[in-house]
Amino acid sequence: MGAVPLIFTSGWASGINAYAVVLLLGLFGRFGGADSVPPVLERTDVLIAAGVLFLCEAVLDKIPYVDSAWDVVHTFVRPVAGATVGALMAAHDPGSLGEVAAGALGGTTALVSHGVKAGLRMAANTSPEPASNILLSLAEDLSVAGLVTLAIFHPWLAASTAAVLLALGVLVVWFAVSRIRRFWLRRRERRLARAAAAA
Repeated sequence: MGAVPLIFTSGWASGINAYAVVLLLGLFGRFGGADSVPPVLERTDVLIAAGVLFLCEAVLDKIPYVDSAWDVVHTFVRPVAGATVGALMAAHDPGSLGEVAAGALGGTTALVSHGVKAGLRMAANTSPEPASNILLSLAEDLSVAGLVTLAIFHPWLAASTAAVLLALGVLVVWFAVSRIRRFWLRRRERRLARAAAAA
């Protein structure tokens, strides 16, 4: 069961920023001597690809509406990344979960945290200013970096923190749904009013 907290934390983080997770784990494995990281994540081509994609996400994730479009595209990518990283960790640590169970844990956690991220971004996009998107993106990047780093050295503490953040995120999104609905209703009403005025 040694890999379980790392699988859970990396799944949570993958739902927020999968490329940062792969990049950080690979760097810790290659240069930080982290034995829990599968060697495939330490490969140069994997690190370069993850680094380039992380830079793309770091920019696009801070632009209002573009961030939500990016989230839609990554609804498939992030859970698959969480599942893949989880399965790789289980294969690297045969004494822990089976690969299928680890993939399911990582993928499900990534899907839920991705849903929280996408929901919060939709709520942020209901405000006209871009500052909230930039602040949310920076907070997400810092939390992913912090929790993945913590998971390498204190996996159970990191998993507990990720579980609390996941639960809080679900609650916040649940409350934000009403705001998102009101935004789309107002937008539709304005569109209908413009169409009626033009007729």
